Amino acid sequence: MTKIDNDLFSAHEHALEKEFGVCPECGSELVIRHSKSGPFVGCASYPNCEYTKSLIEHDVEQVKVLDGSHCPLCSEVLAVKNGRYGMFIGCTGFPSCHYIAHDNDESAEDKLPQCPKCSAGELVKRSNKSGRTFYSCNAYPDCSYILNQLPVDQACPQCGWSVLIEKSTASGKKLQCPQKSCGYKQTD
Repeated sequence: MTKIDNDLFSAHEHALEKEFGVCPECGSELVIRHSKSGPFVGCASYPNCEYTKSLIEHDVEQVKVLDGSHCPLCSEVLAVKNGRYGMFIGCTGFPSCHYIAHDNDESAEDKLPQCPKCSAGELVKRSNKSGRTFYSCNAYPDCSYILNQLPVDQACPQCGWSVLIEKSTASGKKLQCPQKSCGYKQTD
């Protein structure tokens, strides 16, 4: 690198340091760091200070307050908000309350079974960032049981596991045991 290029690079680097400011926890500079998930802003004093924040701020915009509707957790008013993943209904008491309303229009057919691993929580339908559906225990993080196919409230006749999964095949939908050690598959 020439001296001019080096000076320009240093000036740009110095401008970035000013842009990110100082660490609110220890007062050191905030710098761009890299991980397998991508770049982020972190404290220059790492590992003594582990402060991090997202490089891109994802602001949640409150679109409309829903008068007459109250949060079941803290009794604050609910509002329609626009966030990172689109529109949702959430508590106006955020960040002290993290309530987000979900579709509760589940029919009796859509009722999912109890978690077979912990027996304390129930399996709930969720989706990941790319929109793929999966089913996990609602007692997370205490229980991290997860299934990628629809769970059916029926015990495995071979091993006794309390749920089976519904798998789509060329000949139609079949039930099978989610336990790899079992290998049970429904036959006609």
